[in-house]
Amino acid sequence: MILEYLLIIVFGGALLTYFLGKISSKLRNFFAVFISLTLIAIISCLYGRPLQKSYFHFLNLPLILRLDPFSWFFAIATQTITTLSIIFSLSYMKGKERLNFYYFSVLLVNAGMLGIVLSADLVSFYIFWEIMSWATFLLISYNRGPALAAGMKYIIMSIIGSTAMLIGIISLYVNCGSLNIAQIASFITQASSGYTLFILIAFCIAFGIKNALIPFHTWLPDAHSEAPTPFSAVLSGILIKMGTYGFILFMYAIAGLSVFLNLGGGSFHYILSLLAAITIIVPTFIAVLQDDAKRLLAWSSIAQVGYIILGITIGTSLGFLGGLFHFFNHAAFKALLFLGVGAIEYRTGTRDLNSMGGLIKKMPITFFCVLAGTLGLIGVPLTNGFVSKWLIYKALILGRHPFLAFIALFGTWGTILYSYKLIHNIFLGQLPEKFKNVKKIPVSMRFPILFLSLVVIAFGILPGIPLKVINTIAASFGFQPQNVTIWGIASETGVLNMVNIFAAISVALIFVWFLFRVGEKKLSIAQDNNYAAGAYIPKDKYHYTVEFYEPLFRMIKPYFKDFADEFYLLLVRGGRNLSDRLRKIYCGDLSFYITYIVLFLAILIILKLGLKLW
Repeated sequence: MILEYLLIIVFGGALLTYFLGKISSKLRNFFAVFISLTLIAIISCLYGRPLQKSYFHFLNLPLILRLDPFSWFFAIATQTITTLSIIFSLSYMKGKERLNFYYFSVLLVNAGMLGIVLSADLVSFYIFWEIMSWATFLLISYNRGPALAAGMKYIIMSIIGSTAMLIGIISLYVNCGSLNIAQIASFITQASSGYTLFILIAFCIAFGIKNALIPFHTWLPDAHSEAPTPFSAVLSGILIKMGTYGFILFMYAIAGLSVFLNLGGGSFHYILSLLAAITIIVPTFIAVLQDDAKRLLAWSSIAQVGYIILGITIGTSLGFLGGLFHFFNHAAFKALLFLGVGAIEYRTGTRDLNSMGGLIKKMPITFFCVLAGTLGLIGVPLTNGFVSKWLIYKALILGRHPFLAFIALFGTWGTILYSYKLIHNIFLGQLPEKFKNVKKIPVSMRFPILFLSLVVIAFGILPGIPLKVINTIAASFGFQPQNVTIWGIASETGVLNMVNIFAAISVALIFVWFLFRVGEKKLSIAQDNNYAAGAYIPKDKYHYTVEFYEPLFRMIKPYFKDFADEFYLLLVRGGRNLSDRLRKIYCGDLSFYITYIVLFLAILIILKLGLKLW
């Protein structure tokens, strides 16, 4: 009964939070945080306890919940990121309208995501998937105005994905006679490769849309730009990874390792890897050209999803470990970055990277946290992103995929460009006069970003803590277990020991610090007392990266189009034109309908006479 109680708590908590808000906003806020922390405690206590229970019957189909290391790993990540987002919201959302609805919707999204990862049958999976999707639509559209258009774009694509998923579910029920995931897995081992490929394609469309995998990515930049920033942390950090969960579930838990790797003569998993590589490259360099901080991070999220899918689809043990670890890492550092940008917006009122600068002097803690997030995003040693990317690179090189390895590395170079732009434009250079009175952020906003910064660094130095769980998951799917230790991973091709790397970097930093200490003492000068190429830089203009890529953008502007988005808009225009023409036929005039009937009967008579003469 534990899993049923877990879902009752999360769904009931969402509803109760809404009604408590009618009584007191403080009571609502306290209860939202309390219920979220309670769920973290319950899920944490369930580690290592495999559970499965039929909890309901729907149309004679048993609805089943189950908990294993795979679902537990996603559940704890989901609940942690959602809880930190809710804590951050206490100050960020204060004073905004419809807050009862906001907290209810966030907890409802959380409930849907937990339901997805705990489902052991496809009916439950689909129901929770739809709850998550529609609650997400409500939050993306929360600010109304342009947010409604972003929400409609999201939900239309989600409906397309849900339709593809429903087709796959119906087909499986007709052919298998069951929607129990374990029974479907047994059926798939005996099904033809063509049918298995059809099922995987149907579900991959749904998961690809939610994961924002190219060419299904077009909803995500608009959604991030318009959604409340605390929810953007959930959206990027964990919600789009429900697609990752679905990919792994169907590729390895249902189809199985050997079946998946041999589909289409071994080409299907490589096609997915190529799509992942494209998803790394294209959004990375679009992110470089963004001036809205949240839109930059949105394109970055799409690119990082490419690394995750590339790791899990390449079909090797190291690749799977790297891809699943990168899911966990991306959840931490991307949620951190969105919350960091939210903290900046909270104090400055802007997300425009060209209008900020010098905020390191006013918001040093936020600077440290955003710096930790960007270093993890790039994959700098001593951050968690370094370990997961190292595993992916090594898997690609050992698997003899030099092109994919180069793409992954090239994507990291692009990541450095937009990460530098984010840090420099917000925190470095001169502090504009309009920001001279900016204050530090409240404690409720400071705690989530400090906690996530600690996660980024701690699991960069001691990656074996999450990797041991991931190694267990990989072994359950048929991958060769790796020799994981608390400080890294060992194999016959070498050892990754993050403690040794930590020691070496610490010694180097101490040496550099010593050189600065024995050198000339620093001299404090006015912030406008500096020069660039021998020319004096006036106040509020010390900002090297403002429009730094403008010459490049001017050259590529005629070709700078999101062709997937253009294609979808073309389909929309075609559908609208077809509807306009059909509307002329369905005009509401009775005389027209009588004419249509007469013409139809005349055509039938002509056809009948023609058949007789023939």
